Amino acid sequence: MTFSIATAAIVFALIFPVELPDKTFIATLVLATRYPPLQVWLGVASAFLVQTAVAVTLGGLLSRLPHQPVQILAAAMFALGGLLLLRGASKADAEEAEAEEEFAAKASAPATGLRAVGASFLVLFLAEWGDLSQILTASLAARYHDPLSVGVGSFTALALIAALAAALGRTVLRYLRLATIRRIGGIVCLLLATLTVIELVR
Repeated sequence: MTFSIATAAIVFALIFPVELPDKTFIATLVLATRYPPLQVWLGVASAFLVQTAVAVTLGGLLSRLPHQPVQILAAAMFALGGLLLLRGASKADAEEAEAEEEFAAKASAPATGLRAVGASFLVLFLAEWGDLSQILTASLAARYHDPLSVGVGSFTALALIAALAAALGRTVLRYLRLATIRRIGGIVCLLLATLTVIELVR
């Protein structure tokens, strides 16, 4: 199995703006106020690693199907993701407050060490299962026929977002509006859907 730095970089650039305005960032931020930030990051990153592995495995299986149906499915997933992000952009601030309350309740008991890592893993794993980033990762793995490169790019983006949230969460939110980031992510997804359709037509 070969590894392509270019493919990994493309996937990173696509996943990062899509996942940054997601509940993942808020959940990690809240967890980092309850538990040691490094232990939160280890738990959250571990959850992302498992979820990414499942997504690229699914994408790898899809890539074995006839090329045209796979491309149609990928274009549909990108378009759906873009529309969902754009539609939810205006509600981003309200959803941020709701997400903070939700995850604060789930992480009410203080913990350290492996308990903090395990609690962070469990909260993110259950909350983000079937998340948009997973769907996009599977679609990208099917589109590029390169699960390893897609997996590395996707996991790196998710792990970096978790690190930013754990270390600089409030500072990031002070300078970046979630609604704006969500619109950028939506445009990126729609652009990718358009490119996939152009490839199909050709």
